[in-house]
Amino acid sequence: MLQRLESMVVRHTRRVPAPAGPAAPAGPAARAGTTGAVGQGATAARQFDAALMSVGFKLSADLLEQLAELDEDTVRDTATRTLATVREIVGDHVAHNAYFVDFPANVPDTFDFWTHCVTEALADDASRASTADQLRTGVLDLLTLPAYGNYRHTYAELLAAHDELIAAAGDRLTVLHPGGPPEEEVTALYLALAGSTTPLGEEHLRDLRVLAEHCASGPQPEAIPIRENRALVNLARLDTGADLLLDTVTDVLRLACALSDGDVTLLERTRFRSLSRPVRRALLAGLDAVVAAAPAKLADVTAHREAFKRLGERLHPHEYPRWPHAAEVFAVARGESQARTFDSRVEELLGAGDVTGATRLLAGAPGKLFRALDRLLRACPGQDERDAVLAAAEQAAPQVAGRVLLSVREHLHNRTDEPGGTRVFVNRLGRAWVASDTRPAVPPDERKRLITALDAETRRRLPAPGHLLIDPDVLDVALPLSGKATAAGLGVLPRGSLSPVEGDLLRFFVHWKQAARTTDFDLSALLLDASYGTLGWLSYTALTQVEGEHSGDITDAPEGASEFINLRLGAVRGDFIVPQVNIFSGEGFEEVEESFFGFMLRDGDQQGRPFEARTVRMKSELRGQGRVALPLAFLRGPDGGWRAKWLHLHLKGSPSSNRVEGNRVSVATLLRGIVEREYLTVRHLADLMAGAGTVVTRWDGASVPDGPVTYIGLERPAGLPPGSVVVTPENLRDLIPG
Repeated sequence: MLQRLESMVVRHTRRVPAPAGPAAPAGPAARAGTTGAVGQGATAARQFDAALMSVGFKLSADLLEQLAELDEDTVRDTATRTLATVREIVGDHVAHNAYFVDFPANVPDTFDFWTHCVTEALADDASRASTADQLRTGVLDLLTLPAYGNYRHTYAELLAAHDELIAAAGDRLTVLHPGGPPEEEVTALYLALAGSTTPLGEEHLRDLRVLAEHCASGPQPEAIPIRENRALVNLARLDTGADLLLDTVTDVLRLACALSDGDVTLLERTRFRSLSRPVRRALLAGLDAVVAAAPAKLADVTAHREAFKRLGERLHPHEYPRWPHAAEVFAVARGESQARTFDSRVEELLGAGDVTGATRLLAGAPGKLFRALDRLLRACPGQDERDAVLAAAEQAAPQVAGRVLLSVREHLHNRTDEPGGTRVFVNRLGRAWVASDTRPAVPPDERKRLITALDAETRRRLPAPGHLLIDPDVLDVALPLSGKATAAGLGVLPRGSLSPVEGDLLRFFVHWKQAARTTDFDLSALLLDASYGTLGWLSYTALTQVEGEHSGDITDAPEGASEFINLRLGAVRGDFIVPQVNIFSGEGFEEVEESFFGFMLRDGDQQGRPFEARTVRMKSELRGQGRVALPLAFLRGPDGGWRAKWLHLHLKGSPSSNRVEGNRVSVATLLRGIVEREYLTVRHLADLMAGAGTVVTRWDGASVPDGPVTYIGLERPAGLPPGSVVVTPENLRDLIPG
């Protein structure tokens, strides 16, 4: 278990927990009084560092020095565990074979390749008759050809066909830093995840569940504002007999979902398991206490009526008459009692044209008030009502969660003074759609007044950074207002972020391994012009274009399979490159044993294998309910350079046979909506922090200030003064004020 927890620390923080072990015997240099890494530990540490560099990681100078002071066996054990973790982070834990052994060289024309497959099938006694019959009908199924869709060589043969990678200054190098004792690091990670002010993604929630169980008897966060996090913490507290953290009936419902290994976000249906008598008593007592303290909270049952009805079948509330308020919850769920919802009261007032009354009611629920501001302002018949709405918002602002403040700020920034345009909707599953914006405009004076108030409240909550040291490349990273639908992995940024792309060759990759049935994922890349019109694509139906090459179609992955697309950026036509992963047949992204996507960058003269870990700039898990994944896109800038725009979108697609040709219009429409929307970025918070008394320095990659700093960047630099606060994409959510 401790090894698993230490692996989590490395994944989330890029720190290696301090290994426990005896010190290495002093070597000759140490006995002579010289400095430097010496002894058995030093040799093993240097070997560890070299192995890390082969996959694009490196030990910091401090970590290398610390490891050198330990004995050789301890260093080697640490190296074995850490190497396994970082190789999985970057996607190097699997064998990335390609259909065409020489890829990207010698990739044939698509029609020539298909003709070759047919020729081989006609020469094969086992397939000759069926192939000839298909040719007579004029319709040929490529999947019936023996040479199509299956590897024709081993991974070892592919390696032998490629030269060693030529090292380049632009290769990725992710530095690992020294951490504290393992238990301290694990506790710190638990507190950070449990106390997050923004919703966590799927991987983070899984890790939090493990951490909460391990840390149940230790320090706890001062507050757990996110309900999903609270459910997992309550699950651990239930096991230890500690008091549960419950203040709504849905807190109990989420806990019940966690007990059944279900969805604590309540988006997916959970099949509740039979629960032990002590657990039933704990849940019913919790429900009873919540309703007894605030009967109006019965109204929350309506939103999840069916889930509460199914939970009641497991809890048997009629067996526990001492908790009558808990029984009321299930009476409301069954429709035997009425509990008027807060939202219905608001709708009644708005339906009657009483905007002022609706505003007064919403003032008691500040979060709902802020989410309704746009609608309220549009519904106001006159200036007096608009002034009342603005006054209520300004008064309620200190009670609103920081992520809601920033979400409303982003929304208002994108509201034009004139109606028209389009709206992009993205749900928590990453599904997106576009619609015409038919709403009347928000009055410009009111919009500006609200933005000013929101900025003032956000500035008030931000900590004084002292000396703010900031990497310019992080300024265009979007604020992580939610981790939902954002995949875990290496170099992954929130939706809407922009990051620079530097290199001559851009190479995408996808890897998947089916769990139970034949599964065919197809990697494609759509090329669009400045008006989002289609210029072409690379896929299994278009293996070569002037821009690059496709590695070939793999249609079955019992042992895992990989596909690649190689692009020469200097030759790319148009202004947008949109990689996508289409599920042609078989299991979905949530069903396969493993699947991930990523991209590499190389200099023009770099050779090497199709997959080289140290050239990987981004690798993300592929998870989602749709059948088409759109992780990110690449945009050509005014200077001709390229930048990545992060999408994290899924299209529903068809049950089978999804292809880039069939979804290019919907992809272009969604891309336009994301590209033309202005996201709130790190730059916004940095500008708010750069007030009186704050020294702001742009990180140049070399000079380090003398005293502690607040550093914000894509990677933690070496040599920061003690006491510095470091914010990187791994903990960017810490920037969001509570």
